[in-house]
Amino acid sequence: MQLTTTGLVLRATKTGEANRVLLILTPNGVISAIAKGALRLKNKLFSATGLFCYSEFTLFEGKSMYVVDEASVKQVFWGIHESVEKMALAMYFAEIASTISPTGDDAGQQLRLLLNTLYFLSEDKRPLRLMKSIYELRAMTLAGFMPDLVACSDCVKYEGGSFFFDAVSGRLYCAECAAKRELACNLDASALAALRHIAYSEDAKLFSFQLSDASAACLGRATADWVMTCIDKPLRSLEFLSTVLD
Repeated sequence: MQLTTTGLVLRATKTGEANRVLLILTPNGVISAIAKGALRLKNKLFSATGLFCYSEFTLFEGKSMYVVDEASVKQVFWGIHESVEKMALAMYFAEIASTISPTGDDAGQQLRLLLNTLYFLSEDKRPLRLMKSIYELRAMTLAGFMPDLVACSDCVKYEGGSFFFDAVSGRLYCAECAAKRELACNLDASALAALRHIAYSEDAKLFSFQLSDASAACLGRATADWVMTCIDKPLRSLEFLSTVLD
């Protein structure tokens, strides 16, 4: 059976003398494929099967995975390769996407999110830590892990002062209600607004905000904790990322 699809290469692993085993996020799901001879510079598959290449693939169904027959590049995010920090962050995003392993319409949404995020990352459009927070929360939201960010879970207060975000339950508590529960607030007003924006905004407006360093730090802790709650397993790429991202 032949399959033609676009897809983003999440992982490219050498096997044999010059073959690549690919993990590809397509609009319909995550698939594995082997690109035979793709590591040879003159091979027609060399460019289009590289890590983080967004390409159009023609595939044949093999015994254990697809076999890449043809591939043509649609977009390469060259800027990602300019620094260890950006490459480490992209690898972290890719591991989240592969761990979620979306299917159907969810896969198309996750693919669009990751492509847009890699574009902003490649072009230095936003600070790296802010990019990390945006992708973390939005990816979890699209995967069905939507935190309750509308109002305080106890008194329904919407705004005003600091709040506490409980990453275990995905609930918000205002300062007064948090104090009653003996919880210390971990969000200022700007960080809370950013959380709501990431979770609820339209795709076209997702990246259209900025934060102070202090608010971005609050946001980063909240989204990182939320990812760990939702995925509930160690991410190898996160260990490396934490060593290079100041």
